Amino acid sequence: MHLTRLALTDFRSYTEADVPLKPGVTIFSGPNGEGKTNLVEAVGYAATMASHRAAQDAPLIRKGADQAIIRAAISTGVHDALVEIELNAGRANRVRLNRTPLTRPRDVLGVLRTVLFAPEDLALVKGDPGERRRFLDDLLVAMAPRYAAVRADYDRVVKQRTALLKSAGPKGGPKGNRQSREAVTATLDVWDAHLARAGAELLVAREHLVNSLRPHVERSYTAVAGGDRGPAAIAYRRSFGSPVDNFAATHGERVRAAARALREALLEVRASELDRGVCLAGPHRDELELSVRDLPARGYASHGESWSMALALRLASFDLLRAGREDPVLILDDVFAELDEGRRDRLAALVAAAEQVLVTAAVPDDIPRLLAGVHFKVSAGTLTEVPGAP
Repeated sequence: MHLTRLALTDFRSYTEADVPLKPGVTIFSGPNGEGKTNLVEAVGYAATMASHRAAQDAPLIRKGADQAIIRAAISTGVHDALVEIELNAGRANRVRLNRTPLTRPRDVLGVLRTVLFAPEDLALVKGDPGERRRFLDDLLVAMAPRYAAVRADYDRVVKQRTALLKSAGPKGGPKGNRQSREAVTATLDVWDAHLARAGAELLVAREHLVNSLRPHVERSYTAVAGGDRGPAAIAYRRSFGSPVDNFAATHGERVRAAARALREALLEVRASELDRGVCLAGPHRDELELSVRDLPARGYASHGESWSMALALRLASFDLLRAGREDPVLILDDVFAELDEGRRDRLAALVAAAEQVLVTAAVPDDIPRLLAGVHFKVSAGTLTEVPGAP
């Protein structure tokens, strides 16, 4: 899989941009703030319907414009596709696939698949558990787009159930609150069933994913770190009970077992939930545990080890996504400036054979020679191809 063209209208700093792309390596270089990352951010958005830098869409629309448009032309060798995304200020976004409007924008997921390496990836190791849960869920959706709906359903149930818990009021509060608490308790069984059903599907998918990722992460960490700074390991920890490691069971059996376990856990924590007004059990409180040298990576790993683990997670994602299918597009957004020379060279050797690699860098010399390719200089939103590049 590779992009053949990226066209932008009023996206971030670009009034207009139209970039032809080929398989192999394409480099975008230039000083910080000139628009390099905006280009690859648009590619990532076309693949995931989300930005790796902004939680909301509003910052993606150029100041003074009412909408931004991303057009991405994709070739898989078997068929071509055109993804068009219209980001609208104050209105719903619109998506077209091969010129045909999509009723549900998320139906475009899976048409373009990317793996993005960025400085923000350090948060996968050093950040809060939510960063690692988001990593797993994003990868699930990239591998099987139907999990976008599973994820959305679970988030909706958690939000509604949390609102119900908050409405109960504190124990021992005014009479009105006590009555509200009794009414809430009477309806929690129904919401517990919704949460268990939606949560079990997401939970089992995450556990299976971590089990599949584990050997790839261990191997990639050794390759990036240089072989003398391991071992690295990952594990999925539920917020309740113990994980079920019976991966020989069918998917349906594991989902039903997880749903039962989650229902039981919700009953156990119900009093605390009513007191605190929050959901205390479920995939939204689970953790992807990362360790280096048998110690928790968060808090114990050095800066270099943390970067090696973050890179290993992305490389493992790439390995899973390409297994039995075409390569996803690899994006290296200003990553080499964060790495020492050894890690730069080892990362370059690991990704150089990918079908398409998009690289941004403020200093071209930071990019290992192994990743030579088509080179564009970016200045004030203008792209100029550097002569002499292959």
